[in-house]
Amino acid sequence: MKKIAVIMGSDSDLPVVGKAIETVESFGVECEAHVYSAHRTPAEAKDFAENAEKNGFGVIIAAAGKAAHLAGALAASTTLPVIGIPVKSSALDGLDALLSTVQMPPGIPVATVGIDGAVNAALLALEILAVSEPEIAAKLRAKREADRLAVLEKDKKLRGERG
Repeated sequence: MKKIAVIMGSDSDLPVVGKAIETVESFGVECEAHVYSAHRTPAEAKDFAENAEKNGFGVIIAAAGKAAHLAGALAASTTLPVIGIPVKSSALDGLDALLSTVQMPPGIPVATVGIDGAVNAALLALEILAVSEPEIAAKLRAKREADRLAVLEKDKKLRGERG
């Protein structure tokens, strides 16, 4: 089974990115995390992306704040799907990271989730792997059903409380 890589631009992104790692691992999929900066360690980031497929990865999740060039830099060096997580920073509340991640030039796509959207990034990565992994697809369907039932239970509780 292919692995999922989670790359963060700084270890300060770990509180956000940790949710992606936990989500991936809860599905029994191997997840490997690294800190690589598009600006401070460009050679290492490029080397990782160029060798990711050979090293058993199927999807790369990249989280970065501010200029947020990490996802694009990784995507430029691989044909694996790259999912960007724009990380909220104090300067512009993450809008800078969102725009930097989503505004990629034609030919270098990066899927982008919402600001601090680590869980959705993990679920999207799992959905990508599920195309060829029926076991992951079944777990995703079970999660969706559990989520549906949880909402219905909340509705039932609310109606009971309001009489």
